[in-house]
Amino acid sequence: MAATPATPVDNGALSVPSPLSPSVNPGMLMQLGFSFMASRTLLAAVELGVFTKLAASSRGRLTRAELERELQLHPRGSRDFFDALVTLQLLERKDSNEKEPSGPAALYANSPTADALLDKNKPAYLGGILEMASVRLFRFWHNLPTALRSGQPQNEAAEGGENFFEVLYSDERRLEGFLASMTGVSSCANRSIARQLDCSKWSSFVDAGCAQGDFVVALAQAHPHLKGIGLDLPPVRPIFDKYVAKNNVSKRVDFAAVNFFDAPIPKTDLVFMGHILHDWDLQKKKKLIRAAFDAINDGGAYVLYEAFIDNKRRTNTNGLLMSLNMLIETPGGFDYSFADAEGWLREAGFKNIQVMQLDNNEAAIIARK
Repeated sequence: MAATPATPVDNGALSVPSPLSPSVNPGMLMQLGFSFMASRTLLAAVELGVFTKLAASSRGRLTRAELERELQLHPRGSRDFFDALVTLQLLERKDSNEKEPSGPAALYANSPTADALLDKNKPAYLGGILEMASVRLFRFWHNLPTALRSGQPQNEAAEGGENFFEVLYSDERRLEGFLASMTGVSSCANRSIARQLDCSKWSSFVDAGCAQGDFVVALAQAHPHLKGIGLDLPPVRPIFDKYVAKNNVSKRVDFAAVNFFDAPIPKTDLVFMGHILHDWDLQKKKKLIRAAFDAINDGGAYVLYEAFIDNKRRTNTNGLLMSLNMLIETPGGFDYSFADAEGWLREAGFKNIQVMQLDNNEAAIIARK
């Protein structure tokens, strides 16, 4: 005889909720909420030199025990740390035996991505900017709620310390490392623009905010008829000169020590600004655009590239997060959409505005005079 279901008793308890709708994704929410763990694991690996150490090994790989010893890591956490990097596709592992995967004799090596971009001794090293994220930005982003309430930066100045960039520009060794990290961030975009942009009708260019000079080098190498100027603050000059000399373009490029808010940009056919406008408030953005317009010869062009926000502000997470980073780091900077940029450019007098997609998921805007 079948059991008779018990009669439910109304005791005031809450009813059990119905299953979640298929459109509700708790897994995505948890992954996003705890994504800082994966980020910090990568940043710690860069800071500790994991990838550079592996690349420098004569075999290109080290055992877990060797890595622990070389990096001075405690065995309690190292196994999980290295294996987390395996799951993040930053390391590859050859197991010592089936019974004990990732035992002390397991061999670790860099993944192709880590080997190309996270070995400090390779030219495409991206780790410099990640090192800065590790030692600076990670802790400042903890104060995002404060920034959102106050509208004020949350970097060293907010903590009563010296302005990071003023200190940076006063120390040539640290400045060179920082500018090299900027090269790592921009190198892919620099070469993409140099490859795609038809410069046959132009003879001169200025890269305003040139940093180490990677874009100047990329454009000069791709277009041997062009002569260029890298424009930046005076302490950058020796770093720029060394970089362009190493890349054999010194005869066609020069450096101008100019603060572009205080002095005009030299007359030229092309003005480039990469990751520059987002540092400033709207008034200063428009001032720089106008300075570029005044510098460009008739028939020339102005090229901007950034992590532009999509016009409907729905899809480009990177652009929006970069804009929040400007909130953290600057008094008035913000990132902007293609439509925003087009409006400012037309207001300054530019015509025929086009968008060029770049290889690093960023984009460039080309505005002609």
